[in-house]
Amino acid sequence: MKRDDQKLASRVLRVDVIEQGGQARPGCTACEIGADLAFSTSHLESYCLVQWEPVIFDALVVAAAVEFCDRIQRRQAHHWGRTFELLVPVHDPDRWNAPSVNVALKAALDFLTGDCWQISFVARKAPANVPQQFSFEVPGDTRAIIAFSEGLDSRAVAGLMHRVYGDGLIRVRLGTKKFEPPITLSGKKQPFTSIPYDVKPKTGEFVESSARSRGFKFATMSGIAAYLVKAEKIIVTESGQGSIGPVLVPVGQGYEDYRSYPLFTDRMERFFFALFDHRVHFDFPRLWSTKGETLAAFVKECVDGSHWSKTRSCWQQTRHSSVAGKLRQCGICAACMLRRLSVHAAGLTEDRETYIWKDLASPTFKEGAGSATEHITKSKFEYAIAGVLHLDHLAGLQKSAMDKVAIDLAVTELSRSRGMAVDATRSAMTRLLNQHESEWMNFLDALGPNSFVTAWVGRP
Repeated sequence: MKRDDQKLASRVLRVDVIEQGGQARPGCTACEIGADLAFSTSHLESYCLVQWEPVIFDALVVAAAVEFCDRIQRRQAHHWGRTFELLVPVHDPDRWNAPSVNVALKAALDFLTGDCWQISFVARKAPANVPQQFSFEVPGDTRAIIAFSEGLDSRAVAGLMHRVYGDGLIRVRLGTKKFEPPITLSGKKQPFTSIPYDVKPKTGEFVESSARSRGFKFATMSGIAAYLVKAEKIIVTESGQGSIGPVLVPVGQGYEDYRSYPLFTDRMERFFFALFDHRVHFDFPRLWSTKGETLAAFVKECVDGSHWSKTRSCWQQTRHSSVAGKLRQCGICAACMLRRLSVHAAGLTEDRETYIWKDLASPTFKEGAGSATEHITKSKFEYAIAGVLHLDHLAGLQKSAMDKVAIDLAVTELSRSRGMAVDATRSAMTRLLNQHESEWMNFLDALGPNSFVTAWVGRP
C-alpha cells in the first residue's frame, strides 16, 4: 500500500501561480502572470463592457493556469490521470474558496480531464491593471452567446442560429490568435473578439498534447461573455458526431473526451451560477444531427451558406500544413476526415488543393499525398489511421453487443441532461447513429475498393 501511495504522490504536480516578480513555494512549479500567462491589454479590453470586474480577470487567470498545468505534465502511457495542486492569487479569495464555487469548479475539471484537481486561492498582492473602457456594439435584446471560430460547425450553426435570434446572438471569438478586434461602421468595437491571453512556459515547451482543458477554456470564455451581457443561453456548435462520438468511441485506452458533451456543460452551468450568481444554459441545437446534415441545412437555408468552403477544420498546426508556401488542411486527421465525410454527405465538393492528402481514393497513404512527400510522417500516418477507425467504429456501434452498454449509458445520461424522455432520447440516438453509418458507407463506396481508407477498415 505504501508503494502505491508513493507512486501516486510522485504524480502530483504542485503549481503556484505568482504575480510578476513573485516566487513559488519550495517544491512548487512557478507559473507567472505576465510571463507564462501573457495577457493582451487590447484583447482584454473587449471583456470590459460596462464596469471593470476583478472576478472576470480572476476567472481568466484560472482558465489559463488550468491550461498551463494540463499541458506541462505529460500523461503516463498506462495511467491517464494526474493530480494537480494549484494555488491561484485572486482579488477576492473568500469568493473563490467558498465551498459552492470550489466544489463546482473541481467537479467540472475532474470530469472533463480525468485528473484530480485541488485548487486553492489566496489574495493578490496587488490589483490587476484596470483595462481601458470602451463603448461596444452590444444589442439591448441579447438572448444567446455562441462560440465562434474558423470551424465548419461553428460557421454553419452561427448562420442557422442567426435566423432564430437575429442580432440578439453575440459571437465569442475562439480558436485563433490572429484575429484583430473589428471596428463597425459606427466606430464602435465588437466585444469578445479574441481570447485575451496566451499560455506558454518561459522555461521550455509543453509536453502534453491531449489538451482536454480546452473544453474548460472555451466554456469559461463563453460563460464570462454570457454573464457580462446577461444572456441566459450559450449555443454549442458541435453536431452529434463531434459531441457524442468521442464519448461513445474513446481513442485507444484513453479517457472519454467530454469537451463538447452535455454532462460537462451541465457542471459548468453549476460553476457559473456559484461564481457569478447568474444562471446560463448550454444549448446543443445540432446534438442529434450529423455534421453533414448541419452543413446541408446551412447551405440551403442561409444567405452566407457558400462561405462553408472558407472554414478550416484541421487539427494540424499551420506551420505543418503548407505546400509550396500555400496553407492547406492535412486532409487525414480525424477532424479533416469528418469534414470530408460531411461535405460528401451534404452533396458538396471541395477544391482538391484544400488538402495535403488530395486523393483519398489512392491505393496507398503515400500516393494520396502526391508530391507533398515532406508531410508523410509516422505521426500523420498514426493520426490518419486513428481518425478513420474512429469513424468506422462509430458507424458499426449499434451492431456490436460490446458497445450496447456504452450506448445505454449515454442515452440515460443525455435523457437526464437534456430533459428528454428515455424513449425519445434512444430514438434520437438510434437515428443519429444510423445516419452516420449511412453517410460513412456511402463515403467509402465513393472512394472505391482500391482506396487506402477502404483497405484500412477492411471493406471489400
